[in-house]
Amino acid sequence: MRLRVLLDTPTLGLRLLGGEDELDRTVRGVMTTDLRDPSRYLSGGELVLTGLAWRREPADSEPFVRILAAAGVAGLAAGEAELGSVPDDLIQACAQHRLPLFSVVEDVSFASITEHVVRQVSSERAGDLAAVVDRHRRLMTSGPTGGGPEVVLDLLGSDLDLRAWVLSPTGRQIAGSTLADAGPELSGELAARLAGEHLAAARSGRRGPHRVTLAGVTYSLFPVRQEGRDLRRTLLSDWLLAVEADAGEWSEERLDLLHGVTQLIAVERDRRDAARTVRRRLAQEVLELVQTGAPPAEIAARLRVAAPVLLPGLGTAPHWQIVVARVEWEDGDVPGGPVAQSLLEEMLVDPGTAGPEPSDRIAVAHTGDDAVALVPMPVPDESGDSSATGLRAAELLRVVQEPLGRGLSDDGRLTVGVSAAVHSAEGLRGALEEARHARRVAAARSGRVCAAGHEELASHVLLLPFVPDDVRRAFTARLLDPLREYDRKHRAELIPTLEAFLDCDGSWTRCATRLHLHVNTLRYRVGRIEQLTGRDLSRLEDKLDFFLALRMS
Repeated sequence: MRLRVLLDTPTLGLRLLGGEDELDRTVRGVMTTDLRDPSRYLSGGELVLTGLAWRREPADSEPFVRILAAAGVAGLAAGEAELGSVPDDLIQACAQHRLPLFSVVEDVSFASITEHVVRQVSSERAGDLAAVVDRHRRLMTSGPTGGGPEVVLDLLGSDLDLRAWVLSPTGRQIAGSTLADAGPELSGELAARLAGEHLAAARSGRRGPHRVTLAGVTYSLFPVRQEGRDLRRTLLSDWLLAVEADAGEWSEERLDLLHGVTQLIAVERDRRDAARTVRRRLAQEVLELVQTGAPPAEIAARLRVAAPVLLPGLGTAPHWQIVVARVEWEDGDVPGGPVAQSLLEEMLVDPGTAGPEPSDRIAVAHTGDDAVALVPMPVPDESGDSSATGLRAAELLRVVQEPLGRGLSDDGRLTVGVSAAVHSAEGLRGALEEARHARRVAAARSGRVCAAGHEELASHVLLLPFVPDDVRRAFTARLLDPLREYDRKHRAELIPTLEAFLDCDGSWTRCATRLHLHVNTLRYRVGRIEQLTGRDLSRLEDKLDFFLALRMS
């Protein structure tokens, strides 16, 4: 289907604002977004629908359009409901990047356009496909409070006699049929096994749908994902559609139908992800304040903004826990932070809650390769026992360990650290470091999926995060600043040498081997460290001081 056809369809309410020479572009799909950077959800050929909520100032338009053009989208349609009219800066940006731009009148919903595009792109389907796709409007127009994916699953059940479920990569049931005669529910154990089978098949490169027989029943597993993306970037956050049937016996028309269903469910997946934008931004702001050593009063003020969003209706300030997760791939080509962020959001959803809405009460940011979750908890009861409501590392992994282990296969790892609960902004710096230390403890273990909690930390690791900031700064500056300054001027690598020397328990031979140095060169560097700091690395007390300073820096 070409853009020109959409423009000539009066019921869609599209008005061309620019790009008349590009109207012969082919539309292969549709996506609704208000993300400032939706590139990871684009595979090319989409008509992008936006309500312009991403635009805060005129300078925002050009970067947004540049991202769309680089992704190869077919065109952009902007709604008029938010700003009243499409701003000139967006029109100019689209003209600059030769991207066709349409406006959408206020009384036409994005859902109607989406449904029309999906039907047109799928117009070659026949038989049972036409009957079901024609009724998908209920999904697209239901909105956040409507039926969601359950509508499609009910249609599959009533029209095609297919039992189906939407599952997360951890095996959490996101949606199932609501029909009275839908049959027994999918057990948590079976859902986890299906998710594991799907992840293993996807990592092996086998083309979907993947078929698996469990307890004598055959299931067909369809990925719900954007095409054209690096599998390792999305595999641990993509949903899947599990159908109780053998797709190997299906006609091409029915396979095409199920592919269309996954595309419609992907709309819900993207909307759920966009709904977490506010939580992610709050977490990022709090994390930056904590990491930069902002005054506790400033952090507390930001937490007061975050608490109503994360725990609406809570009368008093909550206690907080920090969870740190890292996903690492052996080749290091894929950034682990965004992958860990999406995965941690899924892991921290209330396990007793089904549905596509973000029923979790957490906010997750990512920095470098780590994802950091800010988890609010109700204030402990009168007994003072907060452990009853607190997260525990073992519980986080109890259900998800098997499917995620199969998804990580033999070249990836997930490690998780959980802090103790803190009751104020003053404790967040310590909780963050405690969770990071716990994650390092988990990383030292064998296995593809590992976690550790604050209760498992050694004594010095447990104490370090709670040393007051001014004491930490003074202690580390006295020992390490002379070395950092010398390294800056002479590129002598004294700090890395000191870390390796202590890590090798003061063994000259092992340390020299690790650093690929001659022992005499190592002795010279250690001597320079002692000269600059006035310490003696043959003394246990001085070794311990350096060890603690490095841990607190």
